[in-house]
Amino acid sequence: MAVEITDANFAEVAMSTEKPVMIDFWAEWCGPCRMVTPIVEEMATEYAGKAVVGKVNVDDNPDISAKFGIRNIPTILFLRGGQVVDKSVGAVPKNILTEKMEALIG
Repeated sequence: MAVEITDANFAEVAMSTEKPVMIDFWAEWCGPCRMVTPIVEEMATEYAGKAVVGKVNVDDNPDISAKFGIRNIPTILFLRGGQVVDKSVGAVPKNILTEKMEALIG
């Protein structure tokens, strides 16, 4: 299951790990976000131990959303060493997200 990332735990969960981090920025009212959620959950299971897969509710966590300039959702960021190295905006197929994750794990 994807980790719930909040303004309070962001630094601990996403910035203090050597593993690649994938963060799904979403909201409950967002239709395309609901399409991406099962993919993110599958990837959280598939990459357990290899990467951190988390979700940020943009309505509840405005600080993180502002920090990364999130203007459209769903937006999925890929981080390494606390830096954004790739991103995907909008509802995309699982294979696109998997390719980006595999490139990070490399």
